[in-house]
Amino acid sequence: MSDEPVRVLVVDDQGLIREAIASLLGVQPGITVVGTAADGHEAVEQAVALRPDIVLMDVRMPRMDGVRAVAALRESAPEIRVVMLTTFDDEEYVLQALRAGATGYLLKDLPARELAAAVRLARAGVTQLDPAVTARLVATGGARAPEAPVPLTARELDVLRLVAGGASNREIADRLYLSEGTVKNHISRILQRLGLRDRTQAAVYARDHGLLP
Repeated sequence: MSDEPVRVLVVDDQGLIREAIASLLGVQPGITVVGTAADGHEAVEQAVALRPDIVLMDVRMPRMDGVRAVAALRESAPEIRVVMLTTFDDEEYVLQALRAGATGYLLKDLPARELAAAVRLARAGVTQLDPAVTARLVATGGARAPEAPVPLTARELDVLRLVAGGASNREIADRLYLSEGTVKNHISRILQRLGLRDRTQAAVYARDHGLLP
């Protein structure tokens, strides 16, 4: 991981919340807040101009919402990672944001220290879902029938289900009596076979194809 501070752009339509998040993050070690924006249009403009490492993006905003802004940034600045930070844990918002290209989906009740840690992990490429969000996806995902045959082995399906449930590599290894290295290899093959970018997309794929318990 780089020793340079993580450059963050904070996007929220409520001024007090926007400035509070920026202030709280600004005093955390290894974090530099490079700017703020009040809606999706401003977010895209500021992100293109400032080139932050991470954009913390609210979901519901005027003019352009967070989901549309994520999609726009994937086109104009794909190297910038976007983490949704919102009060809404509605399943449809989560799925729309992740499909648009968001790196993670967190809720605003996260303590400042944990939010800073999440920002650092996001720059390192670690995708994150708030535990409450993961629980909601798991709770609602099992009722859907598979839409198409899944080109995975039985063991890979086991790993995918645990990934979608938010389990770490160590937890998956313990649960399936595998080494962490074997789990990493399984996950790499799963992502390659399904044409997915990361664990977050894998979780969405599992939900969409009725693979959750």
